[in-house]
Formats: sequence, C-alpha cells, structure tokens
Amino acid sequence: MTPDVSRQRLRRGVPVLSCLLAATLLAGCAVGPDYHAPEIALPLQWANAPKQTPAAPRDLARWWLGLNDRTLDALMDEAVAGNLDVATAKARVREARANRKQAIAALLPTVAGSDSLTRNRTGNSAPSDTAPISGSPYTLYQAGFDASFELDIFGANKRSLEASTRALEAAFDDLDATLLTLLGDVASTYAEARGYQARVALARRTATSQRETAALTKSKFDAGSASAVDVAKAVAQAASTEANIPQLTAAYVQAVHRLGILLGREPSALAARMDRGGAIPAPRTALKAGIPADVLFRRPDVRRAERQYAQYTAKIGVATAALYPSVSLTGSITTSAQKAGDLARGSTIGWSWGPSATVPIFNAGSLLAAVDAAEAQRDQYLLTFRSTVLTALQDVENALVSLSEERKRATKLAESAKNYGEAARLSRALYQTGTSSFLDVLDAERSAYSAEDSLLQSRVAITTDWIALAKALGGGWDRPVDTSTRVVVDTGTLPHLIDVRVMDPVR
Repeated sequence: MTPDVSRQRLRRGVPVLSCLLAATLLAGCAVGPDYHAPEIALPLQWANAPKQTPAAPRDLARWWLGLNDRTLDALMDEAVAGNLDVATAKARVREARANRKQAIAALLPTVAGSDSLTRNRTGNSAPSDTAPISGSPYTLYQAGFDASFELDIFGANKRSLEASTRALEAAFDDLDATLLTLLGDVASTYAEARGYQARVALARRTATSQRETAALTKSKFDAGSASAVDVAKAVAQAASTEANIPQLTAAYVQAVHRLGILLGREPSALAARMDRGGAIPAPRTALKAGIPADVLFRRPDVRRAERQYAQYTAKIGVATAALYPSVSLTGSITTSAQKAGDLARGSTIGWSWGPSATVPIFNAGSLLAAVDAAEAQRDQYLLTFRSTVLTALQDVENALVSLSEERKRATKLAESAKNYGEAARLSRALYQTGTSSFLDVLDAERSAYSAEDSLLQSRVAITTDWIALAKALGGGWDRPVDTSTRVVVDTGTLPHLIDVRVMDPVR
C-alpha cells in the first residue's frame, strides 16, 4: 500500500478512535470490596529488649558493618550480585511488571490493521439475466482496520490493574525478603566457618601440649617415677583431642562450600580465600530493637504478606464484575477496489461501529462460586499476614533473649576457661617437680580444653544471635538492585528457518 493511501486511511479512522476513547468516561465505577489495611493488635514494647531509644529504619541498613570484617563485607557484595535465589526474585519482579503492563493495556482500545491482495474469478452454476456463466479473472485490493474497546463499567479491568499493581509491589518485597535471608545466611555461615577454624587451631594446640605431657610422663616412667597406666592415659588423651580435628575440619569445609553456593559459585570457590584465616567476627555495635509496630514496615515478609492480601482483595472485584453485563464498542473501516489507485475513494469505503453487550443469564452458579473462591483466597492471605506478623514478633523476642543470655553464658565461660587454663599450667608445673599426681594434670588439661572450646562456640553463638536479631528486625540491603537485566538474552528471534530435528523427541 502506498504511503498516501495509508495516511488517508488513518485520517478517516480518527473519528472512530475518538468515539472509542470518549467512551472511557463512562467507565468510572468498580464492584467488589475496596481494600482497607488490616488491623492487628501489637504490644507496645519488646518484653526482652533493654531500655533504649527507638531505632529508625536506617539504623539497620548494612548491619554487617558492625562486625568490622572486611572479608565479610566483600562476600556480602558478591552474594547480592551472584546469588541464584536473588536472580530468581529479580525475574519474578520482571514478570510482575510485565503482567501489570498487560493489565494497563486492557483499559485501552485495541486497533488492528489488515491489507490483502487476491486474484479472483467468479461464476454461476446456471445462466441468469444478471450474471454470466463465468467471469474474467480480476484482482481485488482491500485495506482497513478494526478497533474495539471494552467499557469497564463495573471495573473488572480496573480491579485487574489494582491486583497486578499489588502483585508487583509484593514481588519487590519478595526480593527484599530474599536479600534479607541471603545476607543473614552469608554472615552466619561465615561466622560458623571462622569458629570451626578457631576450634581446629585450639584442638591442635591442645593436642601438641598433651603430646608434650605424654612425653614427660614417658620420661618419668623410664625414670621409675610414673606408672605405665599414666603413660597410656596421657597418650590416649592426646589422641582423643586429635580425633576432634577431622570432624571440625569437615564442618569447616562444608561451611565454606555453603558460602560458595550462597554466592552463586562452585562449592570450593572460596576455599583459598577462607584458608588464609581470620578471627571470629564479633559485634561492635548494639542493635536497637525499636518498638514492635516497626516490623510492619521493616520486615519485607510482612510487607509482602500485606500486599498479597491487597492483591487478592482486588481479585474479588474481578470475579464480581463477571456477574454483570459487559459492554464493548467496536468499529471498522474497509476499502476495496480492483485498482490500487482507487483505494480510499469515497465509493470504495465501508464502515461500521456500535456497541455490543454480553449478559450472563445462566451459568449454573459458576460465577457466584468464583466470587466465593476469591473471597476464600482473600481470607487465606489475611490469615497469612497475621501469622507472618506473629512470626516476626516471635523472631525478634527469641533473638533478643538468645543474645542476652548467650552473652551472660560467654562471660562465665571466659572465667571458666581462664581458671582452667591456669589450673592446667600449675598442675603441669607441679607434676614436673613431682609434687602433683598425673591425675591432676590429666583432669586439668581435659577441663581446660573443654572450657576453651565451649567459649569459642559461645562467641560464634553470640555473633549468630546478633545476626538473627538483625534479620528479625528487618535489616537488609539499602542499595539499588537492578531488576531489568535478563538472565537469558535471546538471539536470532526474527523469522528464520529451524532445524526440524530439534523437535524430534527420539534421536
């Protein structure tokens, strides 16, 4: 079709489109319930939190910086960039965004153009006065477009847009929840790995000391001042301590493997970096718990549950609108001629436009059942929201009490480890001079190792409890996250030939 003909056709179609767009003014109401934020009773303060100034949300942003560990800081950045669960959550955001665009498109008219060129020959089965038995072949040119617009009188499309908007908001909250979980898992696993490293080092130091004690006992046995039983016990204790090393080493390696997977890499990708060693990260700052009501906007899982409740409230309106008539405006313009130059002439143009209505009369109650199902779904998401809030409150209270009590335990363990270490040193010195029995040395060394190992575990527990509190309070990532980049970039999507062998299920 020539450009002039196309422009003429578009100019003639403007009145039809104008009528369709003007009809949007009629679509101003919606059926179904309007969304209202759910009310939930919350305590005024945390039962296990120390008295402190309520925290602002920004106080929890990048909370892991309070552990003062540069290696951990770098791992956090790498995890956000490479974690596969985060990438999946980003894809869900893109999906929700595309669904919302489709819902917006349903509120606008649709226009489709058509062009055809056919070679025709007509004939009659019997002669008549008006038509010959057969005619000469001729070429027919046709062009036109159709437009339609659904009058959203009862708000089905508006409710669909509302639902898709809430779904998009929930997808962003789901991404935030995934980031929150990821950051907590990376920090906890990192702390556990450093803890295993420290416990392996302790076991090796202790075993070395115990081997020295066993050698001393053997010397005393050779001199006749110790028994063979003492020698056997000394060797056995050193071997028992050394037996812990493989188990702790395996736990450390497994923690490093978990870190690699969390970063979206192969399990052993971080082995060399982690093997360089490092201290158990310890909290340098206190986390402010604020008030229980803060979890309603801090915790992304709570926000997601609330947005999903709003989404399924809007879906009731979609189901309810199906009970009412639907009205559409349709219009079309066509032009046909046996010569291309005659297209768009007044005598070759035909048009039609007008409303059409569809009224549900009998459907055996399926539409009402759909409304009931939508209401039941809405109830489920309200209950899920309430359950999520209660779980969030429980998480905070549990983390608060665990952190507080573990700190008390660590204080006592530190005192215990210090005194047992001193007892082991003194008993060994006295044993060398012959003023103490080997049983005292054996008991003191065993107790000292146990106390120091328990202290290391308690330090790890303090850090993981602190991390759990940061997660429970809703601390997370505060930098922009790119959700627009696709994982798979398709090529060769224009029309092309394909190898039919790829569709053969048997090869």
